[in-house]
Amino acid sequence: MLKRLLAKFDKTTHSPSLTALELFRYIGPGMLVAVGFIDPGNWAANIAGGAQYGTVLLWVITLSTVMLIVLQHNAAHLGIATGLCLSEAATRHLPALTGRSLIGSAVLAAISTEVAELLGAAIAINMLLGVPIKLAAVGVTVFVAFFLYSNSYKRIETVIIGFVSIIGVSFIYELHLVPVDWSATVRHWVTPSFPDGSIVLIMSLLGAVVMPHNLFLHSENIQSRQWNLEDEQVIKRQLKYEFLDTLFSMGIGWAINSAMIIVAAYTFFNAHLEVTELEQASVVLEPILGKGAALVFAFALLCAGIASSITAGIAGGSIFAGLFGEPYDIQDAHSRLGVNLVLGFSLAIIFLIEDTLQGLVLSQVVLSLQLPFTIYLLVRLTSSREVMGTHANPPGTRWLLIFFGVIVTLLNLYLLFDLARGMLS
Repeated sequence: MLKRLLAKFDKTTHSPSLTALELFRYIGPGMLVAVGFIDPGNWAANIAGGAQYGTVLLWVITLSTVMLIVLQHNAAHLGIATGLCLSEAATRHLPALTGRSLIGSAVLAAISTEVAELLGAAIAINMLLGVPIKLAAVGVTVFVAFFLYSNSYKRIETVIIGFVSIIGVSFIYELHLVPVDWSATVRHWVTPSFPDGSIVLIMSLLGAVVMPHNLFLHSENIQSRQWNLEDEQVIKRQLKYEFLDTLFSMGIGWAINSAMIIVAAYTFFNAHLEVTELEQASVVLEPILGKGAALVFAFALLCAGIASSITAGIAGGSIFAGLFGEPYDIQDAHSRLGVNLVLGFSLAIIFLIEDTLQGLVLSQVVLSLQLPFTIYLLVRLTSSREVMGTHANPPGTRWLLIFFGVIVTLLNLYLLFDLARGMLS
C-alpha cells in the first residue's frame, strides 16, 4: 500500500528542499528503527548488565550504536537507491536457495524479537494492573494486530515518535533521582571491559542494539520519504536527509539505553541487589527511589513494548513479503501472513517461557547469532554495482561493514565457546 500511494506523487516535481522544516518532516523512519533497540529485550539486557556489573558494560552500547548508525544508514541507502527493501533485493539478486535461507533466518529473528516485545508489554501490564503475564500477552497481541491492520503508515510513525518521547522523558526523570558518578560513567562508555561471566550479557546487549529485523525494516520504511528516484541530485539530497534522521534517532536510542544501565548500576548494583526479573526491578526501585519512579518505569516499559511490537510486526511482514518479491502492504495477503506468523509464533513461545527475564535476554542472544548473516547479506547487496549502480559502496565503506561483521562473528564464536565450556565444566 505504501508504495502504491507513493506512486500517486508527481515525481517530476516532488523533490526535497534543504530547510529546517523539511528536515523536521523527514524525522520518522529512523525513529521506527530506534524504538526497536529501546525495546523490552534491551530493558532486560540493560537492567541485568547494570545490576550485575555496574556501568562497566556501557562501552558495548557505544560500540553497538556506532555500528548501528553505519549499518542502518547502509540499509536505508539500499532502499533509496533501488526502491527495494533488503528482503526484496535478496530475492531478486541472490540464488534462490541462498536468498530464501537468509530471509528465512531473518523471519526467525523477527519472531525472536517479537517474543521480547510482547513479553515486555505484558510484564508492564502485570506491574501496573496485576493481570497475569500470559493473559496480558494475549491482549497485547490482539491490540498490536488490530493497530497494524487499521492504521496508515503515517499514523503509525506519529504514534511511535510519541512513545519514544515518553520513554526518553521517563528516563530523564529516573536519572534525576540517581546520584551518578559521571567521571567513571564517561570512562566506561569508551573503555572496553570483559568481566568474568559477562560474555552472554555482552552478546545480549549487542544483539539488543544491532537487530537484524531493523535492517530489513529501515530499507522498507525509508521509502515513505520517496522522491523522484530518476533524478541523481534528488537521491543524493535524500541520502543526506536520511543520514541526519538516522544519526539523530540512533543518538536518542544510545542515550536511553545508557540511562537504563546507569539507573540499574546506581540502584541495584550499588545496593548489592540481584535482579532476576523485570517485575522485580520495578518493585525494588520503589523503596530506593520512590513509588513514582516505579510507576514511571512500568509505564515506560509498556510504551516500549507496544511500540516495538508494532515495528517488529511491520518488519516481519516486510521480510516475509520480500520472499515473494513484494513490498510491505498490510492489505496484501503475503504481508498479512508474515505479520500473523510473527505474532502467532511469538505468542506461542511466550506460553512456554517460565523465567521471563532469562527469556528476554536469550531472545537477544538469538538476534546476535543471526546478525552476521544479515550484515554479510547487506554488504553483498550494497557493494554490488549490479544492484546499486553508481551508489554501490566505496571500498572503505565495504571493508568497514565487513569489519563489523567479523567483530560480531568473533563475539558469537566466543559466546559458543563459553557456553560449551560451561556445559562441560
